[in-house]
Amino acid sequence: MLLQDIPLFKRSLSRLGFGGASLSGEGGGYGFGKMDEQMAETLIKDAWEMGINLFDTAPIYGFGLSEERLGRYLPKEAFLITKSGVDWHPNMRVNMSNDPKVTEKMLLASLKRLKREQIDLYMIHWPDASVDIRRPLEVLAKYQEKGAIQHLGLCNSHPEDLKKAKEIAYVSSLQSELNIYQTKAFDLFESDWKNFFSMAWGTFDKGILTGRVTTDRKFDSTDARSWAPWWSKKEVARKIEQVEKISEVIKDEGISLTQLALHFNLNYFGVNSTFIGFKSRNDILEAQQAFLKPMAENKLQEIIKNCSDQTDS
Repeated sequence: MLLQDIPLFKRSLSRLGFGGASLSGEGGGYGFGKMDEQMAETLIKDAWEMGINLFDTAPIYGFGLSEERLGRYLPKEAFLITKSGVDWHPNMRVNMSNDPKVTEKMLLASLKRLKREQIDLYMIHWPDASVDIRRPLEVLAKYQEKGAIQHLGLCNSHPEDLKKAKEIAYVSSLQSELNIYQTKAFDLFESDWKNFFSMAWGTFDKGILTGRVTTDRKFDSTDARSWAPWWSKKEVARKIEQVEKISEVIKDEGISLTQLALHFNLNYFGVNSTFIGFKSRNDILEAQQAFLKPMAENKLQEIIKNCSDQTDS
């Protein structure tokens, strides 16, 4: 099923979510390549018409452009997530802060860009070691009381912050990076994930797990992979080599890399939804077909173990 009932939110949400960083385009910030206005409009409308009703964004995606595009083209009936904590200065230098004043400023700016009176789910994007998580939560709880926020959540968090956050407000949702290479963020919470609406990002590890990233692939200036320090060529090359081995393992099983990555995420700790940075209608169709193709849990674990044996050898 592409949709799942979420009693907490009193609605059904798609298990495949739309990752809004793909809409950043020429706006810069955290984004993944060219995406002009017409492409963005078409992509958002295609995703909605194809059954995706869960959309995730953040101000840093395109320095506000992702939010603006969703505000222009996304139906109000869609479930929309945005975040605070990764701000920027006029010179576009990124400023990661959960200072309460920054939190309030970012929330109000997001409401304006998204053209909404209420955000369905508002999350604190990243922990800030210099600010007690309870301080920004106090601000957000007040706006929740005013009706500007429906639900609150934490993204890329850890158990200690979650414990503190619960003192201030009801935390309904958690979101962290998850894929075949990265499970640490989820493992920190162990089985606690089942108590929240849980979401994963990084499904394809910035494209590596689709097999489309090669050692000689070039990325344009609007793609963070062309300049970001986290895009280590040495580490990427190592992963590409592993993906090639994984492809050999699953080839005889009739399983695609996309299918493996999706089922891995959606079977991990019972994750509710996993986000994908779709760039085209074909991307959406491929993911939906891969998701709908059955894959038994024991078979998935057997393949993952086989892949691990191959990549460790």
